[in-house]
Amino acid sequence: MRKGLDVLQLTDFNTATVHSDDWRALANCRGNTKLFFPPRAERPQARARREAQANRLCTDCVVHLTCQQFARGNHEYGFWASESEEERHLAGYTVAAPIGVRTRIAREAN
Repeated sequence: MRKGLDVLQLTDFNTATVHSDDWRALANCRGNTKLFFPPRAERPQARARREAQANRLCTDCVVHLTCQQFARGNHEYGFWASESEEERHLAGYTVAAPIGVRTRIAREAN
């Protein structure tokens, strides 16, 4: 167990308060932020590969649901809990300017 964390049952991780930062220390993605946030001018194929790698970490993460609720509730950018910004936007959650929507608008303008 990591130092400084309360003893919790595995089933309690996803029901923990999303405003607590303790869940982040338990996330599979810890230390792999490059997979979850796009570099500048990322090509679509590179994005698909990066998000596939990120998704593999998310799939069996014990805090998946808590992470998803946090991202949706806080209008986060990047790939969180197996969801891209565009996927959260399409699911009805507010994202200021999801990457996919911005890309589509830019294509339509040309």
